[in-house]
Amino acid sequence: MKKELLIASALTASFGLAGVAEAASASFSGNVRTGVKGSDTDGTADGTYAADQKASISFSVSETTDAGVKISTGFTMVDEGTDDGADPSGLTLTFTDGSKMDIIEAGNAYATHTAAVPGASGEQSISGTTDNSAPGGLNFANASDSVGFEYHSAADAMGIEGLKWGVSAAFGDDGDGASSSTAESSYSVGVSYVSTAGDTTVTVGGGFVAAADSNATTSNDKSDEFTLALSAVTGSLTVGAGFSSGTEVQSNSASTQSVEVDGAEVMTVGAKYVSGDMTMSIGYVDGEAKDTATFGTQGTNIDSKESMSASIDYAVASGVTATVGYTSVDSADEGVSDSANSGSSWYIGTNVSF
Repeated sequence: MKKELLIASALTASFGLAGVAEAASASFSGNVRTGVKGSDTDGTADGTYAADQKASISFSVSETTDAGVKISTGFTMVDEGTDDGADPSGLTLTFTDGSKMDIIEAGNAYATHTAAVPGASGEQSISGTTDNSAPGGLNFANASDSVGFEYHSAADAMGIEGLKWGVSAAFGDDGDGASSSTAESSYSVGVSYVSTAGDTTVTVGGGFVAAADSNATTSNDKSDEFTLALSAVTGSLTVGAGFSSGTEVQSNSASTQSVEVDGAEVMTVGAKYVSGDMTMSIGYVDGEAKDTATFGTQGTNIDSKESMSASIDYAVASGVTATVGYTSVDSADEGVSDSANSGSSWYIGTNVSF
């Protein structure tokens, strides 16, 4: 037996495979969110509440080649009560000049560079089935196939301090039926710029995405959207605003039938203030669109969605944050109030991260 092990080791070394068993560097992080969420819609006489528990853990793996290129990937395991699973990420190549290339599930560059607008934290929400196609946030038409790439420039691109840009592309297939829809070839460009004036740091970022629809009977592209957002940080105060406009083909929660969405617009504004261990946040979203399930035509009535949210986060200990959140939603489908998806929701809970 000893002779067989020696022969196997010699063969492995002779073929240059001695390093196969070596592992790349790995790290992990995660969190557990547990609390109580309640809601009171305009369509029910009494409010409801229930426990809300979610957990996730993410693993990151990376190694650097002799040429200095860092290769990284990872995966996330999520437990949200009814939707459990592991989601692997693609590959990221980080080059020696600081630029990066994402490969497989790379996403769209415009979403990467959209400036972050402050908003409330917490798990409060009102989310029943609905035919309402009004966007509820920026980057609402962020669609692309998993087979693609996104290139991120290094910081201070083209010699301009604070400038970063990115481009992405993905390539889908033609596997859809008469009522379904996925992204065909998609292209996106994103740009962000950071500047400091006195005590204030301003970030402006956004871009556009264009993705063809694999369903030949639709007149809209799968996604065609422009987004621009900005945020300003002065000491403990952060304020921001964003705007998106475009068209898309989407599936709403009330039906598997895809719908064409025209004239979609959404505005978001928000603010965040940090005082010691306490963070107070507020956010406002106002979106509208016209939709139709009859491909090749435009909708006639407006879907709308307006929400106001606020939250207070308190750092109880290192890695432990208590949250109180509240959201009020006013929804209308085809110009008629959608009482089942309008009302208020609250959340009280704790997030433990590691």
